[in-house]
Amino acid sequence: MDNLFSYGLYNCSTIILRRDITILLMLNRSELLNILQNALDSSTERQVLHDAFLDCLFNYQERPFDLSWWQKLFWSLIFAAMLLVATGGNIIVIWIVLAHQRMRTVTNYFLVNLSVADLMMSLLNCVFNFIFLLNSDWPFGVVYCTINNFVAHVTVSSSVLTLVTISFDRYMAIMRPLKHHMSRKKTVMIVFLIWVISSILAVPCLLYSTTESRRYSNGTTRISCYLVWPDGTYMHSRIEYFYNIVFLSVTYLVPMALMAICYTLMGRKLWGSKSIGELTYYQKKSIKSKRKVVKMFIIVVVIFAICWLPYQGFFIFVYHHKHLAENSNIQHVYLSFYWLAMSNAMVNPIIYYWMNNRFRLYFQLIICKRTNCDDSPMHDFVKRTDVIPYNSGRLKSASIRWKRNMAKTQMQNIRMRSICINDHKQDTTTV
Repeated sequence: MDNLFSYGLYNCSTIILRRDITILLMLNRSELLNILQNALDSSTERQVLHDAFLDCLFNYQERPFDLSWWQKLFWSLIFAAMLLVATGGNIIVIWIVLAHQRMRTVTNYFLVNLSVADLMMSLLNCVFNFIFLLNSDWPFGVVYCTINNFVAHVTVSSSVLTLVTISFDRYMAIMRPLKHHMSRKKTVMIVFLIWVISSILAVPCLLYSTTESRRYSNGTTRISCYLVWPDGTYMHSRIEYFYNIVFLSVTYLVPMALMAICYTLMGRKLWGSKSIGELTYYQKKSIKSKRKVVKMFIIVVVIFAICWLPYQGFFIFVYHHKHLAENSNIQHVYLSFYWLAMSNAMVNPIIYYWMNNRFRLYFQLIICKRTNCDDSPMHDFVKRTDVIPYNSGRLKSASIRWKRNMAKTQMQNIRMRSICINDHKQDTTTV
């Protein structure tokens, strides 16, 4: 297949370069691709020549990136596990905050916004993109191709802008506590602004997304979902290249720099500064609680940076090394980077459970409901502390009632309940 495709590449290059193939065969693949790029850039009929070149090239190419059944099974299992955890975890986070009065804080509202973005990415983008990558075919039509590309860009932008907003909110709470006040109305306005900015950044997806069907030498047909820019397609469009640079800067480089500065200053304040005189018990508790919150968000930001860096840089790197796109293993590389980026939606709920006592209690409450452990001290503690019920159309308004069981007066249960209460009291700053 590689030999056939290489011969087709050289043979079809004669259409654009108008030279004898024997002369072109003296060039290696990288030199030929550079000459082709320069010839297309200088031509007044760039798009016509480009389409003619592709039509010729695909006649020499088998169906691209056709994975074997065991490779498809491997990737399907990995993506299915990730999507299951991401979907379930983010739904639980949204329920914890919205269904419980004591969890409705400004910071938690931003966490809900982050979970909504991750949930949209998992359900509306990741599933369909994975099927496309797995089979090298887009069966969902041109309308959803546009929606899919738009949702992908919107959710990424929304996630990173939410993290930046949380960083500034924590910065003001720690560095300028007397000036820090964010009302619920202001919080809603900021969330709305985040989605507006994210939608603006994703407008090109609405304008240039399309599908195209191509027939290959083995008789199969492949439908692709991609962006066709005014000056060409991916790897041949300078407009797309500059758009990727801008998108990378706005949704990764600049936000990461701003958050690094914010958390560095907060870290110096919480861990580096020494107060004059001896701290009171409540001051020590407050500093300890703030440290836990800042530490949790630092981990969230660092994992976000690690998960998205390979995927964000992939398209720019391939633009400068176009020959890599012809490698038979490129699909596995892209699937790996894509899985890593999408797994960020799975990791965040795990971090909340691991590092925040209140989220951990509610996660365990759900587990108890599924495993019929309502008599556990953990479940009893959550009921006692969450005395304000959540009212909605599905849940009837009712006060929380419980009866003390004489069996729970045993020493072991009292000791476990005391541990839960002490952990809860230490977490005075709600996240």
